[in-house]
Amino acid sequence: MPEEYRFDVFGRRMAIAGSDGAWVAYLIGAEGKRRRAGFEIPDFVTANELAQYLDDLFHEDASPERPGVVLLGVAQR
Repeated sequence: MPEEYRFDVFGRRMAIAGSDGAWVAYLIGAEGKRRRAGFEIPDFVTANELAQYLDDLFHEDASPERPGVVLLGVAQR
């Protein structure tokens, strides 16, 4: 069963879903609606590496209040 990983990425909520051996990234709005994010995640990135990949990609958005990427949860889809 595919999994979906939810993250707080320096204040932005994102969902990363596995789909046919690839990752699909979504931005989650304040109202809970999802839209495709404007970036790709290579298929060689494992589930355990997602948080570090997002941190490396968006580290410029770090602040003292939001110093890193936080895993919010994992759900079965």
